[in-house]
Amino acid sequence: MSKRSEMENDDKDAVSPEQTAGAAKGADGSLAEASATSPSVEMLQQQLAQKDKELADLKDKYLRVLADAENARKRIRQQSEDSVRVQRENFLRDLLPIVDNLERAVEAAQGGGNGQPIVEGVEMVLRSLLDFLRANGVTQVNSVGQTFDPQLHEAVDHVHSPHHPPNTVVSEFHRGYVIGDRTLRPARVAVTKGHQGHGGSPGADGDSNGGGIENN
Repeated sequence: MSKRSEMENDDKDAVSPEQTAGAAKGADGSLAEASATSPSVEMLQQQLAQKDKELADLKDKYLRVLADAENARKRIRQQSEDSVRVQRENFLRDLLPIVDNLERAVEAAQGGGNGQPIVEGVEMVLRSLLDFLRANGVTQVNSVGQTFDPQLHEAVDHVHSPHHPPNTVVSEFHRGYVIGDRTLRPARVAVTKGHQGHGGSPGADGDSNGGGIENN
């Protein structure tokens, strides 16, 4: 009976050919799975490296664009400052002949005489100033005798005048000036009051034909 038990135990410990084949197949499957996984990891690493390179390139391009924009801002600011400086210098340079005329008028006044040289010097300065204004597009407004125009005139007095229709400028306290089609300074004027049946305020008689502008 003991021999039979030993034989049964030997049969249990023996490995069948099917089990050996199954074990070999399992080992081959594990090796195949490992070999299939390894290229996937390498591919992911390559893709990650490519993305890192693209990100670095984009960052470099961004920094270059940012630097170019900053340089452009500095260049525009410098050009603007240079333009303002040149315009200011040209403006002041055009004023120097007027200063020369004033100095001549002062010298004439210090020299005494009948005062005629002083008058001529002041007139010369005035002509120089008017020429300077015209050269810069500024023109005097000729107001006296014109119908009141609120765009060109500022009424500071109202007077009765039988010789002028209502709302007519009869005198001015200082001249008005325009630059192009814009009023630089309105003329301060006295305006006739309306007669019986007319409004007394400037412009009450309807449309205004405006003040004249000297083109001398």
